[in-house]
Amino acid sequence: MSTKQKKKHHTPALIRKMNEKLNGLQPSIRALILTSFSVVAAASVMFLGIVLFQQFADRSRSMMTDSTERLTEQAVINMEKYLTSMRRISDTLYYTVIKDKDFGTDNVSDEMTILYEANQDDLTSIALYTEDGKLISASPVAIAKDGLDVTRESWFTSANSQVENLHFSTPHVQNLFDDPSYSYNWVISLSRVVELTTDGVPTEGVLLVDMNYSTIEQMLDEVNSSTNGQYSYLCDSEGKIIYHPRQMQISSGLYEENNLNEALLDDGVHEEKFNGSSRVVIVDTISYTGWKLISVIPSESFSLSLTSMRFYLVLLITVLMLAIILVNRLVADRIAGPLTRLDEAIHQNGPGDSITPADYEGGSSEVQHLGRTLEEYQEKNQKLMKDIVVEQEEKRKSELDALQSQINPHFLYNTLDSIVWMIESAQYKEAVFMITELASLFRVSLSKGRTIIPICDELKHARNYMNIQMVRFKNSFTCTFDVDPEVEQYCTVKLIIQPILENAVYYGVKNMDEDGKITVHGFRRDSDIFISVEDNGFGIPKEDLDTLLDENRDHTRSHGSGVGLINVHKRIQLRFGPEYGLKIESELDQGTTVTVHLPAILYSEETRTLLEHGKKQDEDHEA
Repeated sequence: MSTKQKKKHHTPALIRKMNEKLNGLQPSIRALILTSFSVVAAASVMFLGIVLFQQFADRSRSMMTDSTERLTEQAVINMEKYLTSMRRISDTLYYTVIKDKDFGTDNVSDEMTILYEANQDDLTSIALYTEDGKLISASPVAIAKDGLDVTRESWFTSANSQVENLHFSTPHVQNLFDDPSYSYNWVISLSRVVELTTDGVPTEGVLLVDMNYSTIEQMLDEVNSSTNGQYSYLCDSEGKIIYHPRQMQISSGLYEENNLNEALLDDGVHEEKFNGSSRVVIVDTISYTGWKLISVIPSESFSLSLTSMRFYLVLLITVLMLAIILVNRLVADRIAGPLTRLDEAIHQNGPGDSITPADYEGGSSEVQHLGRTLEEYQEKNQKLMKDIVVEQEEKRKSELDALQSQINPHFLYNTLDSIVWMIESAQYKEAVFMITELASLFRVSLSKGRTIIPICDELKHARNYMNIQMVRFKNSFTCTFDVDPEVEQYCTVKLIIQPILENAVYYGVKNMDEDGKITVHGFRRDSDIFISVEDNGFGIPKEDLDTLLDENRDHTRSHGSGVGLINVHKRIQLRFGPEYGLKIESELDQGTTVTVHLPAILYSEETRTLLEHGKKQDEDHEA
């Protein structure tokens, strides 16, 4: 197969391969329909699920709050009944017994014992004291402890400070009587000031009814039987805790309660934050006592009640999503199937192939019409593309040939004059060297008509050129090549380093008083190749540097560069794209650095053929 036939064969295949890669990055219509429908459906289901879950959560929260509120109210009612019964014991003893007695001659021991025995499950003791703290009568034990001054007891002082009211104390250990069983009972004392008559003289005293704390504890333990984290506790109007399910932990400092603040709340439902957690607090006041029964529902309790609901909701959403995806897939296949087949036919057809009716049969009328239209346009486009490719290729070749033809012949004339002078001066060895280097230089310049060569050939051409120049200028300057061997295997447009070196010689180091230095560096960075030509010459003024690569600029110094920097810059961009080309940096009296920026494309015959025709393969451009 000839080179021309190979080029004709590879170019369409490459175009088709690149188009397939680009098209593979785009989502198909089937994927778009399936994805969009599924996303919309998923969003709708998720939104509906969230709304339903939120409504259920709010309803559950409301129901739990209402249930706890009713439970609290019932507990308060039971507590009030119990305290009312204790108050009735006190009232009965006072109004039906004590008021009718003259303690100068009478006692109330029998009546007190009868009342105690009738209520001994709820009572610990009943006692009557004079205003100076002397025991008058008590049941079931009537012997006071020696040295005990009851006037200092809180229940005694509270009763005297609230003469018209009954006073309920906080829980404490009863330690008033000399009990042979040595039992110590936790009690809540109900005390009041009573009127005593002794030998016809009215005095005051204090009636004490010690209620069994275990009865209240048992009532509230039943309220706290829930296992979802909510609890209730009892405190007085000042926030002192009477009962708490975690009383021992609070006493030891292992648990904290917001009782002091919650005791100030009005009856009802409140929301608060305590120790960084939100919770609902239900407050209900117990009549006669000022006590408050406070029920606490932590936010975790609401979450626990929603665990099963959350599980079933997630399960329902998952099933719905699977069903929706299945239905969407069927719909997407029905709608996009004919279009997908037509699209596959377009991608699978070669440059010379055409779409056939078999590629779009079975679709809707719109798809069939589209297939027929594409079939007609494809035939027309194939013809137009062939014409355009030929036209553009001829235009590109003309531009490159025009640029290549700008090589200044003065260098050749000057070199030949130098060779003639060497021969006339009998410097035959130097003349042979010059002729050899000139032949090698033009061998690379011609390159069998190719414009794409390996960097190693371009560097060889540059070395030949500099060898000739250093002989011509009698080694008045030096040139060093410092090129990474790795870069020599990559592609370049030919004759791009020599014009830069020519500028460095004529405008950099030619007329320097001291030794001039030119250094060529070459290296690879990521997916790019950089070749720089650096001289220590006179430098370029900033006003010229800014417009040096402007093709609209008036380049008056054309005698110095055979091709010129703008020529090199334009040829690189024509072949590889506008992101590549030259970069010039210079400072006056410091020197100039011209950097060539190329893509890292490994050189091969196939790659060269593609690049010769303006095709740049991304897969050959190594990352």
